[in-house]
Amino acid sequence: MSSSLTVSALQLPTLGMQATKLDFYLRTAHNRGVELILFGEYVLNHFFKELSSMPKKMVKEQTQKHLESLKKSAIQYNIVFIVPIILIDGDKYIKSIAKITPKSISYYEQQILIPYEHWNEKEFFSNKIEPLKSPMIFKLNGFKIMIMGGFEVHFDKFWQIAMDKKIDLVLLPTASTFGSHNRWREIIKTKAFLHSCYILRANRLGEFVENGIKWKFYGDSMLVEPSGEIYMMLEDRESMLIETINREKVKEHRRLWGFDKEIRVRKKLL
Repeated sequence: MSSSLTVSALQLPTLGMQATKLDFYLRTAHNRGVELILFGEYVLNHFFKELSSMPKKMVKEQTQKHLESLKKSAIQYNIVFIVPIILIDGDKYIKSIAKITPKSISYYEQQILIPYEHWNEKEFFSNKIEPLKSPMIFKLNGFKIMIMGGFEVHFDKFWQIAMDKKIDLVLLPTASTFGSHNRWREIIKTKAFLHSCYILRANRLGEFVENGIKWKFYGDSMLVEPSGEIYMMLEDRESMLIETINREKVKEHRRLWGFDKEIRVRKKLL
């Protein structure tokens, strides 16, 4: 079984209906052997604060067009796409993440949404509020991979699942702004180290202006190793990160630090 996986994070602004620029990136990724591509939040759809001024029909068409296009690309290039997407259910918006493979499309409905007055996804979207369950987990090239909504990184329940399931790679699509670079870097580095996994983050680019205040989505997409070190990080320009990760690094970190071992020993005493 393969112990390596070539992954990519695409750092882009909102593409809108026309996504022709994707062709260049997908060809490049294919030529470099990429097997999985992660998109940031609000890349295939507009930022949620812009959606209220758009007809729902247009949002639905945008979603369907991108899903159909990426499905064709998944088949053509044999690549798995992980893409935040907005689904329309009647008159409701659902914030989701799609996993698109050559054979199927499946969805993870984000469980915890940002609830703050200036950024209230919880109120805007109609995602279900219910007891927390496992995020989407799947295998690729021997890697156990978990998809986590950007805001969900703050909640220990999801990281307990990552530890229990021995997740090798966490995929983290985000739409971070307001100069929060350092906080996000430190959180991601710490979580990678404590939970013995790679973390691939894709953060969107672009700007949104509200009441004269500019929201700048700054990029900083990155790949962090189980050691907690940033292996590769993009800056604040449209670009693509491509790296090959090795599962032996995950296993070596677990052997060296033994965090999960200490938990398992005590679980047996219950």
